[in-house]
Amino acid sequence: MTETLLLLWLVGVLGLAVGSFLNVVIYRVPRGESLIRPGSHCPHCGTAVRPRHNVPVLGWLLLRGRCADCAAPISVRYPLVEAGTAALFVAIGARFGWSWELPAYLYLAAVAIALALIDLDVMRLPDRIVLPSYGVAVALLVPASLAAGEMGAVVRGLVAAVLLYAFYLVISFWGMGGGDVKLAPLLGFYLGWLGWDAVAIGAFAGFLIGGLVGAVLLALKLAGRKSRIPFGPYMLAGAFLAVFAGAPLGDWYSNLLLAPTPL
Repeated sequence: MTETLLLLWLVGVLGLAVGSFLNVVIYRVPRGESLIRPGSHCPHCGTAVRPRHNVPVLGWLLLRGRCADCAAPISVRYPLVEAGTAALFVAIGARFGWSWELPAYLYLAAVAIALALIDLDVMRLPDRIVLPSYGVAVALLVPASLAAGEMGAVVRGLVAAVLLYAFYLVISFWGMGGGDVKLAPLLGFYLGWLGWDAVAIGAFAGFLIGGLVGAVLLALKLAGRKSRIPFGPYMLAGAFLAVFAGAPLGDWYSNLLLAPTPL
Protein backbone atom coordinates (compact mmCIF):
# COMPACT_ATOMS: atom_id res chain seq x y z
CA MET A 1 0.00 0.00 0.00
CA THR A 2 2.83 2.41 0.89
CA GLU A 3 4.53 1.77 -2.46
CA THR A 4 1.27 2.36 -4.31
CA LEU A 5 0.65 5.66 -2.52
CA LEU A 6 4.20 6.74 -3.25
CA LEU A 7 3.72 5.95 -6.93
CA LEU A 8 0.45 7.87 -7.11
CA TRP A 9 2.02 10.85 -5.38
CA LEU A 10 5.00 10.81 -7.75
CA VAL A 11 2.95 10.54 -10.93
CA GLY A 12 0.54 13.19 -9.63
CA VAL A 13 3.37 15.68 -9.12
CA LEU A 14 4.82 14.69 -12.48
CA GLY A 15 1.41 15.23 -14.05
CA LEU A 16 1.25 18.79 -12.71
CA ALA A 17 4.64 19.58 -14.22
CA VAL A 18 3.80 17.89 -17.53
CA GLY A 19 0.44 19.68 -17.61
CA SER A 20 2.23 23.02 -17.28
CA PHE A 21 4.39 22.09 -20.28
CA LEU A 22 1.34 20.88 -22.21
CA ASN A 23 -0.16 24.36 -21.93
CA VAL A 24 2.88 25.60 -23.86
CA VAL A 25 2.51 22.80 -26.41
CA ILE A 26 -1.22 23.45 -26.92
CA TYR A 27 -0.64 27.17 -27.49
CA ARG A 28 2.56 27.13 -29.54
CA VAL A 29 2.50 24.02 -31.73
CA PRO A 30 -0.51 25.10 -33.84
CA ARG A 31 1.23 28.44 -34.38
CA GLY A 32 4.50 26.82 -35.44
CA GLU A 33 6.38 28.43 -32.55
CA SER A 34 9.35 27.06 -30.63
CA LEU A 35 8.60 25.19 -27.41
CA ILE A 36 11.83 26.46 -25.85
CA ARG A 37 12.27 30.12 -26.77
CA PRO A 38 11.06 32.51 -25.62
CA GLY A 39 10.30 31.33 -22.11
CA SER A 40 6.84 31.53 -20.57
CA HIS A 41 5.45 35.02 -21.03
CA CYS A 42 2.18 36.92 -21.10
CA PRO A 43 0.76 36.83 -24.65
CA HIS A 44 -0.73 40.30 -24.11
CA CYS A 45 2.17 42.37 -22.78
CA GLY A 46 5.06 39.99 -23.50
CA THR A 47 6.44 40.16 -19.94
CA ALA A 48 8.22 37.01 -18.75
CA VAL A 49 6.30 34.99 -16.17
CA ARG A 50 8.03 35.04 -12.79
CA PRO A 51 9.16 31.63 -11.46
CA ARG A 52 6.75 31.72 -8.50
CA HIS A 53 3.87 32.35 -10.88
CA ASN A 54 4.85 29.35 -12.98
CA VAL A 55 4.00 26.84 -10.25
CA PRO A 56 1.21 24.62 -11.66
CA VAL A 57 -2.30 25.54 -10.46
CA LEU A 58 -1.01 27.53 -7.47
CA GLY A 59 0.53 30.18 -9.73
CA TRP A 60 -2.81 30.85 -11.41
CA LEU A 61 -4.55 31.01 -8.01
CA LEU A 62 -1.90 33.35 -6.66
CA LEU A 63 -2.42 35.67 -9.62
CA ARG A 64 -6.20 35.33 -9.34
CA GLY A 65 -6.32 34.53 -13.02
CA ARG A 66 -4.67 37.76 -14.22
CA CYS A 67 -1.24 38.79 -15.48
CA ALA A 68 0.88 40.30 -12.70
CA ASP A 69 1.98 43.15 -15.00
CA CYS A 70 -0.86 44.10 -17.35
CA ALA A 71 -3.77 42.48 -15.46
CA ALA A 72 -4.96 40.75 -18.64
CA PRO A 73 -7.09 37.69 -17.86
CA ILE A 74 -5.40 34.28 -17.89
CA SER A 75 -7.69 31.52 -19.09
CA VAL A 76 -8.90 29.07 -16.47
CA ARG A 77 -7.97 26.34 -18.94
CA TYR A 78 -4.34 26.61 -17.81
CA PRO A 79 -4.87 25.28 -14.27
CA LEU A 80 -7.53 22.87 -15.53
CA VAL A 81 -5.04 21.31 -17.97
CA GLU A 82 -2.47 21.02 -15.19
CA ALA A 83 -4.90 19.50 -12.70
CA GLY A 84 -6.48 17.29 -15.36
CA THR A 85 -3.11 15.93 -16.45
CA ALA A 86 -2.23 15.16 -12.84
CA ALA A 87 -5.55 13.36 -12.34
CA LEU A 88 -5.11 11.29 -15.51
CA PHE A 89 -1.53 10.43 -14.53
CA VAL A 90 -2.75 9.24 -11.13
CA ALA A 91 -5.41 7.09 -12.82
CA ILE A 92 -2.78 5.62 -15.15
CA GLY A 93 -0.53 4.97 -12.16
CA ALA A 94 -3.35 3.15 -10.38
CA ARG A 95 -4.08 1.13 -13.55
CA PHE A 96 -0.52 -0.05 -14.28
CA GLY A 97 1.31 0.29 -10.97
CA TRP A 98 5.10 -0.02 -10.87
CA SER A 99 5.51 -1.59 -14.29
CA TRP A 100 7.61 -1.29 -17.42
CA GLU A 101 4.61 -0.18 -19.46
CA LEU A 102 3.70 2.68 -17.09
CA PRO A 103 5.92 5.30 -18.85
CA ALA A 104 4.42 4.39 -22.22
CA TYR A 105 0.86 5.01 -21.10
CA LEU A 106 1.80 8.15 -19.17
CA TYR A 107 3.26 9.47 -22.42
CA LEU A 108 0.07 8.53 -24.27
CA ALA A 109 -1.97 10.39 -21.65
CA ALA A 110 0.10 13.54 -22.09
CA VAL A 111 -0.09 13.36 -25.88
CA ALA A 112 -3.84 12.71 -25.73
CA ILE A 113 -4.52 15.84 -23.69
CA ALA A 114 -2.44 18.00 -26.02
CA LEU A 115 -3.96 16.55 -29.20
CA ALA A 116 -7.54 16.70 -27.95
CA LEU A 117 -7.33 20.37 -27.02
CA ILE A 118 -5.44 21.36 -30.17
CA ASP A 119 -8.04 19.54 -32.28
CA LEU A 120 -10.83 21.38 -30.45
CA ASP A 121 -9.02 24.70 -30.98
CA VAL A 122 -7.92 24.44 -34.60
CA MET A 123 -9.47 21.16 -35.86
CA ARG A 124 -6.06 19.69 -36.59
CA LEU A 125 -3.89 16.90 -35.16
CA PRO A 126 -0.34 18.18 -35.77
CA ASP A 127 2.18 15.81 -37.34
CA ARG A 128 4.72 17.48 -35.07
CA ILE A 129 3.14 15.58 -32.16
CA VAL A 130 1.59 12.49 -33.76
CA LEU A 131 4.47 11.22 -35.91
CA PRO A 132 7.25 11.29 -33.26
CA SER A 133 4.87 9.48 -30.92
CA TYR A 134 5.21 6.33 -33.04
CA GLY A 135 8.90 6.13 -32.22
CA VAL A 136 8.27 6.83 -28.55
CA ALA A 137 5.60 4.11 -28.38
CA VAL A 138 7.95 1.52 -29.87
CA ALA A 139 10.87 2.65 -27.70
CA LEU A 140 8.79 2.27 -24.53
CA LEU A 141 6.57 -0.73 -25.22
CA VAL A 142 9.13 -3.05 -26.82
CA PRO A 143 11.33 -3.06 -23.67
CA ALA A 144 8.17 -3.57 -21.60
CA SER A 145 7.35 -6.63 -23.67
CA LEU A 146 10.90 -7.96 -23.40
CA ALA A 147 10.84 -7.49 -19.62
CA ALA A 148 7.56 -9.40 -19.38
CA GLY A 149 8.62 -12.03 -21.90
CA GLU A 150 5.56 -11.24 -24.03
CA MET A 151 6.75 -10.12 -27.43
CA GLY A 152 3.40 -11.31 -28.75
CA ALA A 153 1.95 -8.08 -27.33
CA VAL A 154 4.13 -6.06 -29.71
CA VAL A 155 3.10 -8.18 -32.67
CA ARG A 156 -0.55 -7.83 -31.69
CA GLY A 157 -0.07 -4.08 -31.37
CA LEU A 158 1.45 -3.84 -34.83
CA VAL A 159 -1.37 -5.88 -36.37
CA ALA A 160 -3.95 -3.70 -34.59
CA ALA A 161 -2.18 -0.57 -35.84
CA VAL A 162 -2.39 -1.81 -39.44
CA LEU A 163 -6.05 -2.78 -39.07
CA LEU A 164 -7.10 0.55 -37.58
CA TYR A 165 -5.10 2.44 -40.19
CA ALA A 166 -6.82 0.51 -42.98
CA PHE A 167 -10.24 1.08 -41.41
CA TYR A 168 -9.76 4.83 -40.98
CA LEU A 169 -8.19 5.14 -44.42
CA VAL A 170 -11.30 3.61 -45.98
CA ILE A 171 -13.73 5.85 -44.11
CA SER A 172 -11.56 8.90 -44.90
CA PHE A 173 -13.15 8.78 -48.37
CA TRP A 174 -16.41 9.78 -46.63
CA GLY A 175 -14.97 12.77 -44.79
CA MET A 176 -12.71 11.46 -42.00
CA GLY A 177 -9.78 13.84 -41.53
CA GLY A 178 -6.21 12.98 -42.48
CA GLY A 179 -5.03 13.66 -38.94
CA ASP A 180 -7.47 11.07 -37.60
CA VAL A 181 -6.11 8.54 -40.08
CA LYS A 182 -2.54 9.20 -38.84
CA LEU A 183 -3.59 8.97 -35.19
CA ALA A 184 -5.47 5.66 -35.60
CA PRO A 185 -2.40 3.37 -35.92
CA LEU A 186 -0.80 4.92 -32.84
CA LEU A 187 -3.90 4.18 -30.78
CA GLY A 188 -4.13 0.76 -32.39
CA PHE A 189 -0.58 -0.08 -31.29
CA TYR A 190 -1.22 0.97 -27.69
CA LEU A 191 -4.59 -0.80 -27.49
CA GLY A 192 -3.35 -3.88 -29.33
CA TRP A 193 -0.55 -4.17 -26.80
CA LEU A 194 -3.23 -4.56 -24.13
CA GLY A 195 -5.38 -7.04 -26.06
CA TRP A 196 -8.02 -7.43 -28.73
CA ASP A 197 -10.81 -6.49 -26.32
CA ALA A 198 -9.15 -3.10 -25.89
CA VAL A 199 -8.85 -2.64 -29.65
CA ALA A 200 -12.51 -3.45 -30.32
CA ILE A 201 -13.84 -1.37 -27.44
CA GLY A 202 -11.53 1.57 -28.11
CA ALA A 203 -12.47 1.75 -31.78
CA PHE A 204 -16.21 1.37 -31.15
CA ALA A 205 -16.27 3.72 -28.16
CA GLY A 206 -14.76 6.57 -30.16
CA PHE A 207 -17.64 6.52 -32.63
CA LEU A 208 -20.19 6.01 -29.86
CA ILE A 209 -18.93 8.97 -27.82
CA GLY A 210 -18.64 11.13 -30.92
CA GLY A 211 -22.17 10.24 -32.00
CA LEU A 212 -23.64 10.98 -28.59
CA VAL A 213 -21.87 14.33 -28.31
CA GLY A 214 -22.89 15.23 -31.85
CA ALA A 215 -26.52 14.37 -31.10
CA VAL A 216 -26.45 16.57 -27.99
CA LEU A 217 -24.93 19.48 -29.93
CA LEU A 218 -27.60 19.13 -32.60
CA ALA A 219 -30.37 18.94 -30.01
CA LEU A 220 -29.08 22.10 -28.30
CA LYS A 221 -28.63 23.77 -31.71
CA LEU A 222 -24.96 24.33 -30.98
CA ALA A 223 -24.10 22.63 -34.26
CA GLY A 224 -25.82 21.94 -37.57
CA ARG A 225 -25.77 18.89 -39.80
CA LYS A 226 -23.04 20.46 -41.91
CA SER A 227 -20.93 21.66 -38.97
CA ARG A 228 -17.38 20.38 -38.78
CA ILE A 229 -16.75 18.57 -35.51
CA PRO A 230 -13.22 17.41 -34.60
CA PHE A 231 -13.14 13.64 -34.12
CA GLY A 232 -9.72 13.33 -32.48
CA PRO A 233 -10.97 13.98 -28.92
CA TYR A 234 -13.54 11.18 -29.27
CA MET A 235 -10.97 8.75 -30.65
CA LEU A 236 -8.76 9.50 -27.67
CA ALA A 237 -11.63 9.29 -25.17
CA GLY A 238 -12.63 5.91 -26.59
CA ALA A 239 -9.03 4.70 -26.39
CA PHE A 240 -8.74 5.62 -22.73
CA LEU A 241 -12.08 4.03 -21.94
CA ALA A 242 -10.57 0.85 -23.37
CA VAL A 243 -7.32 1.32 -21.41
CA PHE A 244 -9.20 1.51 -18.13
CA ALA A 245 -12.17 -0.77 -18.78
CA GLY A 246 -11.36 -2.82 -21.87
CA ALA A 247 -10.89 -6.15 -20.09
CA PRO A 248 -14.00 -6.03 -17.87
CA LEU A 249 -16.17 -4.72 -20.70
CA GLY A 250 -14.86 -7.45 -22.98
CA ASP A 251 -15.59 -10.11 -20.36
CA TRP A 252 -19.07 -8.71 -19.80
CA TYR A 253 -19.87 -8.77 -23.51
CA SER A 254 -18.48 -12.28 -23.93
CA ASN A 255 -20.53 -13.55 -21.00
CA LEU A 256 -23.60 -11.85 -22.49
CA LEU A 257 -23.10 -13.63 -25.80
CA LEU A 258 -22.45 -17.00 -24.16
CA ALA A 259 -25.30 -16.76 -21.65
CA PRO A 260 -27.87 -19.57 -22.16
CA THR A 261 -31.04 -18.47 -23.89
CA PRO A 262 -34.14 -19.11 -21.72
CA LEU A 263 -36.65 -21.49 -23.26
